[in-house]
Parts: sequence; structure tokens; C-alpha cells
Amino acid sequence: MTLKKYLRAILAGFMVIAGVNHFLQPEFYIPLIPDYLPFPGAINSVSGSLEFLFGCLLIWERYRLFAAYGLIALLLLFIPSHTYFISLGSCIPQGLCTAAWVSWTRLILVHPLLLFWVWYVRE
Repeated sequence: MTLKKYLRAILAGFMVIAGVNHFLQPEFYIPLIPDYLPFPGAINSVSGSLEFLFGCLLIWERYRLFAAYGLIALLLLFIPSHTYFISLGSCIPQGLCTAAWVSWTRLILVHPLLLFWVWYVRE
């Protein structure tokens, strides 16, 4: 198995687990949805479903490119959530709190690396 296949499998597994986690722990994700967006519960469910679906589809060659484009779109749609979390001081009362540098690193470094990872394994 090539490195690209391993990386694809790892990414697919990560996305599937992340998607399922939206339903297992919605109380973690919903406060991260910017308050200017309506229906945060629905946004959480739809984004979790799409993460799960695209993660599964990434494995099959026939659907891989579609899944990769879907994941890229989804990751880009998550950027407002990251910036919203930073605007809250990287802390949600009774929820996730991190050091500001962790939030910035996630937005500036980790998120682009995820986008590149999806792009790399798309074929």
C-alpha cells in the first residue's frame, strides 16, 4: 500500500469519527457555531452527516473526487467557526477553553494542512 493510500484511509477514518462525534457530543459542537447563524442544531447535524458521508466516500475511487471537493468545501465553511471561537477569547463558558495560540495555530496551520491533505489524497 502506498503512502497516499494510508493517508487517505487515515483521513477517511478521521472524518467518519468526527462526523459521528457531532451526534454523540452535540454540546461540544453547537456552541462553536457562530451565534449569527440560524438553526445551530441543524447546522451541527448537517455538517456531521456530511463529514461522515464524505469520509466514507473518500475510500471508493468512483466517488473520491466528489468526496474530496465536498470535504474541501466543508472545511472552508468551518472557517467562520474557528474565527468565532477566537473572537470569544478561545473559551466557551462550561465548554471548550484553550490558549489563544492553540486556536490561532488551528486556524492558520492545522486547517490549511487538512485542506492540503484532502487535496493530496483526492486521486
